[in-house]
Amino acid sequence: MSHQKHAKISRPALGNFHRNEWAILGTTCGKIKELANGVIAGLAEDWKIAYVDADHKSADEAAAQNTKSDALDYGARRVYTDKISHHQFNWKGVFDKHQYRAQFADQDAVLINGNHFQATRQIVVIDPVKEKSLKKRLDQIKQIDLLLFADPQTPIFPFLKNQFPEIDRVPSANLSDIGAVTDKIKNALEEALPPLYGLVLAGGKSQRMGQDKGAMEYHGKPQREYMADLLNDICEQVYVSVRPEQNIESNHHQLSDTFLGLGPLGGLLSAFREKPDAAWLVVACDLPLLDKAAIEELVAARNPSSIATAFNSPVNEFPEPLIAIWEPRAYRVGLAFLAQGYSCPRKVLINSEVSLIDAQRPETLMNVNRPEESEKVRKRLQQKSKNAV
Repeated sequence: MSHQKHAKISRPALGNFHRNEWAILGTTCGKIKELANGVIAGLAEDWKIAYVDADHKSADEAAAQNTKSDALDYGARRVYTDKISHHQFNWKGVFDKHQYRAQFADQDAVLINGNHFQATRQIVVIDPVKEKSLKKRLDQIKQIDLLLFADPQTPIFPFLKNQFPEIDRVPSANLSDIGAVTDKIKNALEEALPPLYGLVLAGGKSQRMGQDKGAMEYHGKPQREYMADLLNDICEQVYVSVRPEQNIESNHHQLSDTFLGLGPLGGLLSAFREKPDAAWLVVACDLPLLDKAAIEELVAARNPSSIATAFNSPVNEFPEPLIAIWEPRAYRVGLAFLAQGYSCPRKVLINSEVSLIDAQRPETLMNVNRPEESEKVRKRLQQKSKNAV
């Protein structure tokens, strides 16, 4: 057996800046910026789009204009300025793909000036003015999603045809047709919606209840199985989250905690560690009144641009983290809160950009943690059954 120095964990499918990134190249920087601004304006209402470019002044020009008015000039490594309408960070030091990814993780996509930076996907402009420049960057072109023609009469350059024999099949438009580019990015983002997986949190110790809450039966089967069955018709895959030492029988996949001693947040982070590119529909096993209609209500309200979509708690009006959809970007956010000493998933939601809805039937969100609460719910379910008859 070969020795493995580092633990092998699943890595998110990320590019240099983001999982959804496009470099625009093949024309002037001014036209690239104009195109990017037009696309951003067209998508801004529904999507968070970032833009990456470089300062086109030379280093000598910048130095000549330097009047030492910024703290960076005196040795500061970071400068934060509240610009009233937005926030500005100036950063001095190494900046590579690891820092880029962290900074752009809360965005839906990143458009990039391909004359200065690379990306995993490209929008290539056929512009005679920049033919030589584009040829120099040929090795940077890997996946062309769209061809744009500065002049419709200009044919595709021979070096592109040699490199990409199927390039004639790539969708194309005029460079001036910002709407076509906007639609292309919008459709790509909709197609890239992370798959929805289900996670039933059944790894608690049930100390207040005095018995395993996941094994209790309200609907003729263990509650963890009932919850997993509810998710089965809604999610692509369903997992039951358990502690490593737990020994349970289940008809569903089991996922053992790898973040130990952290309660529900540990179960969620363990799920993201296993499948970092999935969105996780998390439900606690102690919600015996939760039904398929309530879950579908949450799914219908899903907003992939937030880190999570959750119900407002009917008890305290705080976000309810244990019946919520957590998007892939929540993985980094959860780890960041953990690094600051917080293990409460509700605190993560309260202090993050989330989408909240009010449950049409608040009683479905009732937690059952104590024997007297369990008895109250059983009577309620019995009465409901009698009324149905």
